[in-house]
This record gives sequence, structure tokens and C-alpha cells, in this order.
Amino acid sequence: MSTTAELLKGAAELFPGEVVTQAHVRHFDLPLGAGRFALITLDNGHDHTRPTTLGPQSLANIDAAIDLVEKEAAAGEIVGAGVTGKPFIFAVGADLKGVELLKRHEDALAIGRGGHDVFKRLAALAVPTFAYYNGAAMGGGVEIGLHCSYRTVSAALPAFSLPEVFLGLVPGWGGCTLLPNLIGAEKAVSVIIENSLSQNRQLKGEQVHALGIADAIFEGADFLEQSLAWTAAVLKGEIAVERPEIDRGEGWDRAVAKGRAVADAKVHGAAPAAYRALDIIAAVRDGDLQAGFDAEDRALADLIMGGELRSGIYAFNLVQKRAKRPAGAPDRNLARPVTKVGVVGAGLMASQLALLFLRRLEVPVVLTDIDQERVDRGVGYVHAEIDKLLGRGRIGQDHANRLKALVSGVLDKAEGFADADFVIEAVFEETAVKQRVFAEVEAVAPAHAILATNTSSLSVSEMASQLEHPERVVGFHFFNPVAVLPLLEIVRGERTDDASLATAFAVARKLKKTAVLVKDAPAFVVNRVLTRFMGEIQNVIDEGTPVEVAERAVEPLGLPMSPLVLLELVGPAIGLHVSETLHRAFPDRFTVSPNLRAVVAAGKRGFYVHDSGSPVLDPEVAALLEQGDTVLTEEQVRARVLDAVAQEIGLMLDEGVVAEAQDIDLCLITGAGWPFHLGGVTPYLDREGVSERVNGRRFLEPGVASVPE
Repeated sequence: MSTTAELLKGAAELFPGEVVTQAHVRHFDLPLGAGRFALITLDNGHDHTRPTTLGPQSLANIDAAIDLVEKEAAAGEIVGAGVTGKPFIFAVGADLKGVELLKRHEDALAIGRGGHDVFKRLAALAVPTFAYYNGAAMGGGVEIGLHCSYRTVSAALPAFSLPEVFLGLVPGWGGCTLLPNLIGAEKAVSVIIENSLSQNRQLKGEQVHALGIADAIFEGADFLEQSLAWTAAVLKGEIAVERPEIDRGEGWDRAVAKGRAVADAKVHGAAPAAYRALDIIAAVRDGDLQAGFDAEDRALADLIMGGELRSGIYAFNLVQKRAKRPAGAPDRNLARPVTKVGVVGAGLMASQLALLFLRRLEVPVVLTDIDQERVDRGVGYVHAEIDKLLGRGRIGQDHANRLKALVSGVLDKAEGFADADFVIEAVFEETAVKQRVFAEVEAVAPAHAILATNTSSLSVSEMASQLEHPERVVGFHFFNPVAVLPLLEIVRGERTDDASLATAFAVARKLKKTAVLVKDAPAFVVNRVLTRFMGEIQNVIDEGTPVEVAERAVEPLGLPMSPLVLLELVGPAIGLHVSETLHRAFPDRFTVSPNLRAVVAAGKRGFYVHDSGSPVLDPEVAALLEQGDTVLTEEQVRARVLDAVAQEIGLMLDEGVVAEAQDIDLCLITGAGWPFHLGGVTPYLDREGVSERVNGRRFLEPGVASVPE
């Protein structure tokens, strides 16, 4: 048994749940009389929708397939060898289920070395090698192809990426070393760093080819046939693959420096993966591939044993798995069909909701408001957004016409909602206003219709309390911008029945939203956590800490934006309203900042001006601020903020606002854009010891988002 085989056999014992990928070798007589060709097909034996992943046993199977091909190449029986995937899927990288079980650094090191040892054998074959990216390729799936001499890509390929940095790893089976040496450091940094830190942005087939990762691109219908014909032409010398010369001087250094600036802007030094990847890219400028592979092994092992990766995998599983099976959701069979939607209000939020329901459900959507001008403006917004989709080629003319015909606006609720199955209000955030709206809707809507509120902080039960049938009222809290943020907090009122709740979840699925069931508690989940978080920032500013110190204090968390920039996005008036709502509910923990009140009273849209391209404290706001004389350091501010958040989450769990801490993390990731390397927030609070310091216990069991004990 070879050293690699022994290594992988030992590692396989650590991956008990691996979905094993097979590596089948087929042979073809190439066109043009080019000769006999060996093709390794990666296939995990499941239906075409299940991605092919690469764990130790899978790598061992590929290793065994290469044994056969290697013998044939050495004997002169083949002229070339290739790798492809099962229909529509090439391979999507390492088996993360096993990675999160690893407990020892040497085991993690073995995984990196095992992948390198197998993939390097492709480059060492006595014949040219080819990768045919026929479908989705990510991580290790991309990297096995980088070890080949040539690559083709399908024009229909939907997703191609090296997402490791997004999760808290580095591309550790050749990606950091081979990609910059293939396409140059600038493009490689874009793929490995920028795309990963931009919410794991994916490349399409055309982009893969344009970047120079693939040497040729063919249509999906006959992709393999065209790739083999192209291979034959390459082997016969009829096609010469030319690649541009790589700038290994100042251009390489500039690319790495740019990558560090991107990482600083995104994670502020809080997560090490991007910086480790950039270190490797910087080190392989001279083309020393083995040194790069060795550095990848070390980085991979270090990061696998680190908290950020465990948090990243935890967050990935929340978004990919828990989001599809919401905790506490009722039986789907109880859901009623929704064939028409009513929207009360025609302002920006209501119009965004109308557009979303229209696009996803493709049923009639009718808006109402207090005057015709507002109604017309709301319908006009929806039409304009449809025209934008048409102009960008996202939909065709017939589809656009059909969508426009489905949206309408009326002043009379009886006319608009008499046959609606689902009516959602998005009016002024005041309980009395919403109660009046619901009473008007209940009087005209069918008895089975769901009455939904988009409230961000008010009591759903109180809104429904004066209705004849409060059991059909649900909270349906979207996050702005509606088309971008996936989260939908579904709020069960005190008397909401299972059928109404099941219908709400069914609609959420059709809207392609991540639905989380939450208790009818003040501000629900995201706004309650963020308001406590931002409230502490405002408190320390009010007490005397300079604004810039308070803002810098939380940069190490790597949040998508600073607290006061977030406040500007939300709107100071809305932030003030939510803090007042929570102060009434929990006066001992939630304060109302007098400085925030002053900013709102002055009509300011935020604390900053952006004339220079970056936020600078508005002199007019600075003149409004009244501060005490207690000045805290960044470390003191950060500790105080984290303690407050940990306390609030502990109380929310005690109150049963959500089923588990995992739901709070899922909400923060999908509704507030909190980073994967934090795992939302509770893994970070556990890792930093804040949870135990404040609550006397961890939020998550050891081994969940952390190295198993």
C-alpha cells in the first residue's frame, strides 16, 4: 500500500458519515485518430441533485483510479487522461461533515497532505491531462482541475468558486498556489478573496473562461463530446493553447496588497483565513509550487483547528439545513392555497412587498392606500422594477407583460380584498393604526384569508386583540432591502392557529425566504439584539467616549458595517422608535439616547457625511452631542457591548422567543448580514468566554461550532 493510501485510510476513520465518491475510468478512441484516452468520472452514486464531495475515502478512490491510468500512461496505452463529473455536477469540494469532527492538528494536516498527494499525481502523469468542468465546481472540485494540463468549462455551468475563505479556510489542495500561477495574482485574489468575502459570490461558465481558468468553453448539451474533440485537436497539435505571461513583479505585490485591503474592509483582521491565503499567494510568486503546497497544508491544519472555521461550518449548516426545516413550524398539510394577495399601503416598503409576492407567487396582487396618487405611485414602482428586469434580460417581454397585468391598485379595500387569500399590511408603525387597518380588512376579506403584519417591533397579539377572528393574524416581518435579505421572522400571536401559521410558512417557502418562527415578544429577534447592541454603543457615546472610539471598538467582530452606519441605513427615526418600544418593555436594559433624540429632532439622516467617500462625523451632529466625562477604551467598550448582547440573548432563550440559540444565529446571519466566521454571534460569545461570564453557561454544547472535547 502506498504512503498516500495509508494516509487516506487512517483519515477515513475520522469521517464516519462520508458520502463516498466513486472514480470510474472509461476509455475513448478520440476523434482525428488522436488515440486512446482515459476519462475519470467522479460520481457519488446518488441522484443528480446531490453534490459530489471529497472526503478521505473519496480521495482514496480517485487515487486508485489514477493508479490504473498511470500504468496505462507509462505503458504507452493512452495518449491523455481527463477528469469530469456526473451530469450537471463536477464536484463541490471537501466533505465538511468530517472536517468539523477532527480533534487533532495532525489529523487535519493529514487531510491536506492527502488531497495534495492525490491531485499532484495528475500533474505527474506521463501524458497530458484535462479537466472537463461540466457542472457546479467548488473548492476541491476546482482544485483537482487546476492540477491538470488543460481545462474546458460548460457554458451552462451555474456555480464555480473557491469559497474556503468565506467559511474560514484557505483553498488548501492547490488553489492558493496554482491559481495565481495560472491566471496571475490579480485575478486569483479576486476569485479567492474578493468573491469569497462578498457573500461567496459564484462565477458562471463564461466568467471562468474569460478569467483564463478554462482554456475552452462549450455548450452544455454536448459538452463532453465537444471537449473530447477539442482534446483530440490539442493532442494532434492542431490547437495550441496560449496563455498570457504573468506579471511576477510589482503587479503581483499590488494584487496581494489589494487583497489585504479588501480583507481589512470586510473582516478588520478578525478572521485569519483571508490573510493566510494572501500569505501563500505572496510566497508563490517565484513559482515554487511545492513550497506553496506545504504552506497550504500548514494553513489548512491550523484553520481546521480554529474557532472561525467551526463557526463557519456551523453557520453554513444553519443556512443550508436548519433554514429548510424551521423549528416549530406546523404540519405543511395544514397550509391553505394563496391565489391572490392584498397589500395595505403603497409606500416603498409596501411596494417592495408587492413586487416580491408578484414575482415569486405570480398571482394577482392588489395595493391600497389613502389616496389615488399613492396607489398609482406604488403600482408605478412595481412596473418600473419589472421594466428593469426586462432591460437586464432577466425576464422576457411576455413574462413582463403578464406580471404587469397581475398587479393593480384600488382605494376601496372591499373591491380589492374580497377574494384575497393573504393580506399584508405595511402602514405606519403604530398599534392603533394597525388595529384600525386590520378591522377594515377583516370586514371585507374572506373568512379564510390570512391577515399578516410587517411590524418590526409591535405586539402581533395586541394588533389582533380587537378582531372577531384573531386566530388568522400572523407577524410577517421582512428585512430591508426586501429583495436582498433572506430572513422572514414569522410571529405567532397568542391566538394564531396552526392553519394560519402553516399557510404563512408555505408562502415564505414560495417567496424563497428563510423563515424562523418567533414568539410575539417586543422587537422579536434581530431588532431586539441589534437595538441592545447599538444601545450600548449610544450609551458609551452619551457618557463621554468619542464616537470614533466607540465605532472602532467593535471592528474586530468583522461586522458588515459599523453601528452608526447601520443606524443611518435603518434611519435614525426608526432606530429611535424601536429603542422607545423596547424601553417601554424592558426599561432596566434598554435606554433611549438623548443624543439620538436630538439627531432625529434636527432632521438629520445619520451621524456622518460622506462627501469624502468615507464616513466623517457630521459637524452639525457633533455640535448636537452632549456627552459626559466617562471615557472608555476600545477594549472596555467592546466588553460592555458583548456582555449586553450575551445577557439579552440569554433572556430571549429563557423567554422562549425562539426554540434554540441556533435560531438567533440564523436570524442574525440572514437578516442582519452578520458574518459566518462569528457563526452569527453565539459561537463567538462562547469562544471568547462572554457567555459563561455573563450567564454562567455556554449557549452551545462543546463540539457545536467548536473543536470537540
